[in-house]
Amino acid sequence: MFEALRRIPRKEKVAIGLSIGTGILLLAIKFAAYWITESSAIFSDAVESIVNVMASMVALWALAAAHTPPDEKHPYGHGKAEFLSAASEGGMIGIAAIFIFVGTLSHIFFHQQEPKELVVGIVLMVAAMAVNGAIGFGLVRMGKTQKSATLEADGWHLLTDAVTSAAVLVALALVKLTGQSWFDPAVAFLIAGYVGWTGLHVARESFGGLMDVQDVEDEKALIAILDRHVGKRGAQPQICSYHKLRHRHSGRYHWVDFHIMVPAHLNVAEGHRIASEIEYEMEQMLGEGNATAHIEPCGSDVCEICGS
Repeated sequence: MFEALRRIPRKEKVAIGLSIGTGILLLAIKFAAYWITESSAIFSDAVESIVNVMASMVALWALAAAHTPPDEKHPYGHGKAEFLSAASEGGMIGIAAIFIFVGTLSHIFFHQQEPKELVVGIVLMVAAMAVNGAIGFGLVRMGKTQKSATLEADGWHLLTDAVTSAAVLVALALVKLTGQSWFDPAVAFLIAGYVGWTGLHVARESFGGLMDVQDVEDEKALIAILDRHVGKRGAQPQICSYHKLRHRHSGRYHWVDFHIMVPAHLNVAEGHRIASEIEYEMEQMLGEGNATAHIEPCGSDVCEICGS
């Protein structure tokens, strides 16, 4: 396990470590705020923070697994551990939404107390919202840069937590200003709905990765590379045409395969050179990836290269 952790790039290790440490601290702050105020809205936010900590720990495992080199049993690497992590995070967020909903009903029917010490609660929630928002934004940005589904999912989770904290602040402010305590459970129900929607979104995105859903932006970029080499006016090395382009993600790692048509008179070495140059261009564009070309002879009368 420690060997696997050492494989995680330093930036990602620092980011996920900060997420776990901050999550534990904010969990303590939010439950302290709930104990002081007895607010249903703060309770809902505190419950989601439990999921934050658990999800960040799962994310750490996923990053360690994703950076494990390919082996005999896993020739395509271990990158899909990131999608599994994101899927589990989506599930945990959904469970948190149910727990918040049930907990709020319990507060309404069995513990009908009004929130108290609202100023203290507001101060603590402002601090929690600011920290979650800053770290969440940083994780999402790093996740997009590193093409890490794990970091991005964890970042969105923290941003969701910041939004729920903002909603809690609104609830506490309304109770303080109007004296109407029903704002507190009402916002808690809204938070449950929002948290549930976020969990569904995170899970859907991760399942797309597990099922090899085609990335639209990658598709456009790969087609642009191939189109640039087609025909007499194409860039070197020139090809007659291409087909059967397929690509998928294994976490942040990309796998691409495609067929190219080249003049039939070329020898094996020339065909291999053409394929290798285009493969290399694709791999440079993708960042972390592997492209494989299948070479086929053309010889078509209508091909502007072969038919001339």
